[in-house]
Amino acid sequence: MTNENSSQSDSSVENYIASLNDEQTVKDSHVLIEMMQRISRHEPKLWNVGTIGFDTYHYKYESGREGDGHIIGFYPRKGKITVYLMDGTARYTELLAKLGRHTATGYCVYIRRLSDVELPILEQIVQKSYEYIKSQDGHIRQILWRTAQK
Repeated sequence: MTNENSSQSDSSVENYIASLNDEQTVKDSHVLIEMMQRISRHEPKLWNVGTIGFDTYHYKYESGREGDGHIIGFYPRKGKITVYLMDGTARYTELLAKLGRHTATGYCVYIRRLSDVELPILEQIVQKSYEYIKSQDGHIRQILWRTAQK
């Protein structure tokens, strides 16, 4: 069974970014797209409603639930950008402590604007997350952020 929430959209990423009604969010989105494209060497794709993701992995849990997800990505909203770390934020406690103004839960890092954080630290975290997921041979068999907390 495929998770409908992780399906890619054929909508244009550029059209989506252009539709955002906040100039700072648009600028921050372009910076994140450039960073994540450089890290993944993949073009951005629109996932769900507003998530911009790069590269894909397949998950199949013991429960039988399976689907495809983006390896790295973000969801731009005015005053709150969500950066997704599919291996969980718990793996990056030390780096997150140096990141700057943000909050984190499960597999999400929430940032008001990129100027609130140290961009090289964010890039290091995203790079490590990408490399970790890629090291799993494209297959995830458990919810990583939950196991990282134990």
